[in-house]
Amino acid sequence: MSLLTVETTKDRRGFFRDLLGEKESDPRRQPWQQIDGLAAGSGDVLWSGWASESEIFVVGDEGAIFHLAGGKWQRATALAPVPIHAVWGLSRDQLYAVGWMGAILAFDGGHWHAQRGCVIGENGKYAAVEDNTPLFDITGNPEGCLWVVGDNGTILTFRGSQWCREESGTQAHLRAVTWVDGRLFAAGADGTLLSSSGDGIWQILQCPVRSNFQAILALSPEHLLIAGGRYFVDSNGFRGDLLRWRNGSFEKLEAQEPLPRLRDLAAYRNGALAVGDRGRIYFIRGDRVDRLECDTTHDLMGVVPLSTGEALVVGDFGTAMTAAPDFYQALAAPSIAGDKARSDWERMESGSDRQLWGLWSRPGSRTLYAFGEEGILLRSDGEAWEALPPAGDIGLHALCDAGDGGLFAAGQLGEIHHFDGTTWRKHFDLHVDITILALWAAGPEDIFAVGDEGLVLHWDGKEWQRMISGTKSALYGLWGTDAEHLLAVGDFGLILRWNGERWDEFHAGTENFLFDVWGDALNRIFIVGLSGTIGQFDGRRWTLTPARARADLLAVSGGEQGVFAVGAGGTALSLGDRNWQSEPTGFDGGLRTVSATTALGVFAAGDGGTILRRCRDLS
Repeated sequence: MSLLTVETTKDRRGFFRDLLGEKESDPRRQPWQQIDGLAAGSGDVLWSGWASESEIFVVGDEGAIFHLAGGKWQRATALAPVPIHAVWGLSRDQLYAVGWMGAILAFDGGHWHAQRGCVIGENGKYAAVEDNTPLFDITGNPEGCLWVVGDNGTILTFRGSQWCREESGTQAHLRAVTWVDGRLFAAGADGTLLSSSGDGIWQILQCPVRSNFQAILALSPEHLLIAGGRYFVDSNGFRGDLLRWRNGSFEKLEAQEPLPRLRDLAAYRNGALAVGDRGRIYFIRGDRVDRLECDTTHDLMGVVPLSTGEALVVGDFGTAMTAAPDFYQALAAPSIAGDKARSDWERMESGSDRQLWGLWSRPGSRTLYAFGEEGILLRSDGEAWEALPPAGDIGLHALCDAGDGGLFAAGQLGEIHHFDGTTWRKHFDLHVDITILALWAAGPEDIFAVGDEGLVLHWDGKEWQRMISGTKSALYGLWGTDAEHLLAVGDFGLILRWNGERWDEFHAGTENFLFDVWGDALNRIFIVGLSGTIGQFDGRRWTLTPARARADLLAVSGGEQGVFAVGAGGTALSLGDRNWQSEPTGFDGGLRTVSATTALGVFAAGDGGTILRRCRDLS
């Protein structure tokens, strides 16, 4: 089990900061897909794994141990044909694996060795001895002390010389153990939850839910997530349980649908990941539990966190899945500076290290604005950037000029501010913690805003009014030609079309999240989104175009120099005569916005105050 500390929050003020995660995509917006290369058969059950910055070990049934190094998977020779349930270690030469028949294996950096268990009796079969008690999980501390749990309340410890049994005070089957900041926790059948300071003395924590716990994640010594499930005769199946234990109190967490039996928990991004039966994956942040998109119905058994913040999920029928656009690149952290020698883009000095979430300019204008975290607002003539007074301390996600001589800016906390060129004043307050993600203006009396939870607002020159959108999904991008022709894009391929009277759905044939929309006419409109999604509308129908890039695309814009899309991992694409082409940017962070509408050229911006200017045109 992962032993990372997770900071949780109930609000969504960091919404777009999390769109790329902490420089990667929001976990709730990434589909999980099977990886290639792991030579597990359809009969293999994969239980767990361990990863460093350059390699991965995955363990499973029949003594299976798969090893990834140098981009190639290999299967180790099984020391015993029993299921291996868990693996843990401080480094590749201090790895330990545990499993059925009390199996304990150790890896010295070159080979696996059997340390304990799998005792054969005189009849040639596994003997009914204590050493053969099935083991299910292992953890340790930075000093190299190890703890293993298993059936019949078994707890074993290793302190450098030999394995010894500790008295657990229970006969319940134990399935999970974890260590955090000098404290141990173990969990198992019938709501069993144990705690120890590592001195060999275990205490029972009274849990009100009699679930068969399968996993435990320690967020701090006083904060746990515990997961499992119970069999219900009336439904002839398992139902999952997800509990939080904090400062001595238990509370049950619920999803929008009944949970299946949950098998594992791990820290993931700025929350936690839970996996379980029927291919279910959930992202947990605060009290919110979201089901993630996944293309399998096989039971999922374990989560293997990677050093880059991504994860590998493993399970039944040789299932091995990731949400990373490129799993083999996600195993190792990307370089800080890309290949600048070949880049068609050059970096500008922005004077800021804040996240930039948007670029805006009037078509043909020679003034460009950049905006983002903590109300930052920058202005440029194409050569240098200057800081304007910030719009308070809220994050700005949207900007527009309605032609009244000032700027409108919107973002977190449902606030809209107006800038007259000198000072800001609050123009509207939704009084709800909902983020406004896009603005579009047809004129001083026609301004539209969209955002989280299906929010749509309209300014008629006198007041802001909330419109009926027909959805509770987030709307990320907004574009139009006039006040009667607008498109908004959002979750699961959602496109809403405004005809001057109402908002209707407008399907493009994808269920991937869509993050931006842009066009230069009603018969030439582009959408971009998750996993390299690009679509084009020709006035009659949508066509999804292969982009040859799986990175999430977060913004699209066009002008005299062409049409451009940017996204995660410094991705930049340009549309040639027929095809989209990748352009190296020399930047490996997230590019969240692009502007090609100005007379100044093409610009992109994103993480850490980065602003790039394209230094060639398509001619």
